[in-house]
Amino acid sequence: MSESDTVGRPGGPGLAGAPRGGAAPDTAPEAPISSTPQGSGGNATEDTKVITRPGDKIFKALTVGSGGFVVLMIALIGIFLLIQAIPSLVDDNANFLFSRDWNADPGVFAFGVLDLLLVTVFSSAFALLIAMPVSLGIALFLTQYAPRRLSKPFAYLVDLLAAVPSIIYGLWGAYVLAPALSPISAWLNDTLGFLPIFAQGSSNLEIGQTIFTAGIVLAVMLLPIITAITREVFDRTPPMQIEGALALGATKWEVVRTTVLPFGRAGYISASMLGLGRALGETIAVMIILSATDKHFSWTLFDGGDTIASKIARAAQEFNDPRGAGAYIAAGLVLFVLTFVVNAFARSIIAGHKEYE
Repeated sequence: MSESDTVGRPGGPGLAGAPRGGAAPDTAPEAPISSTPQGSGGNATEDTKVITRPGDKIFKALTVGSGGFVVLMIALIGIFLLIQAIPSLVDDNANFLFSRDWNADPGVFAFGVLDLLLVTVFSSAFALLIAMPVSLGIALFLTQYAPRRLSKPFAYLVDLLAAVPSIIYGLWGAYVLAPALSPISAWLNDTLGFLPIFAQGSSNLEIGQTIFTAGIVLAVMLLPIITAITREVFDRTPPMQIEGALALGATKWEVVRTTVLPFGRAGYISASMLGLGRALGETIAVMIILSATDKHFSWTLFDGGDTIASKIARAAQEFNDPRGAGAYIAAGLVLFVLTFVVNAFARSIIAGHKEYE
């Protein structure tokens, strides 16, 4: 074998691609790039030092400051309510949490929040009971059944419901919806009046200023909140799961039942809880629709009364007396804690689901 046969033979002795015993090739292999400066004496495998630019520091400071500002504002609101409420709670002549009588007059000054709390929770729960299935149906229609050219405009219309002022909902409910619901309320009372929820309450059914009317108006107000969040969650269903179900011969409803609903269940429930928090704090619409009454709440949809928010709004002009104002602030503190707990519960539902983070 001649010497030329060994030139560039792979696996030969010496450098690959060089003649045996000959000189090194003109282009030597590049040396590995070290991640540390020369002469530093550091290990070449160490990570390169991250360079933080001034813009990154400014952006981080702004984001951290914004988040901290929100937390600080919530804490300050809670502290303010607590400080203003404590003196009135000390002077209260009734059991604040369990008494159903409210009288913040200076001569009596005995007030309890239980009746207001019951009306607040009952009307909001009734509204949520109506809004949840309707919102679920709208979200499924927009994401799974409606053609694209129709789903987007229809979604915009649903979202526009959130832009309608509360006072418009209140006027519509009191002067349009209440008279229209009067025959339905009378029929429910005559047919199902043996059930406590449909029994005759303190409000006149012909006028319609009842929890039944207020709950339906609140349900309409909750639709854009629950629908928007639920729609976004359903849109994030992995396409591979949907395609896999279709490949196995599943119908459209079976795809929804086996892939879309299980994936979006936690988000749907969380959206409903956020809507519930919105309903608990609604003021103007409920104040316009519900008729005030001196009777205690009797667990019927055809009752009147006040929620915590509407009670505070009705008496806002009488806050000249610090003690009387403190009584209503104490009620506001209960509403603040209630809405905080509801929203915290909504957040805890999706906390363990990475697909929503």
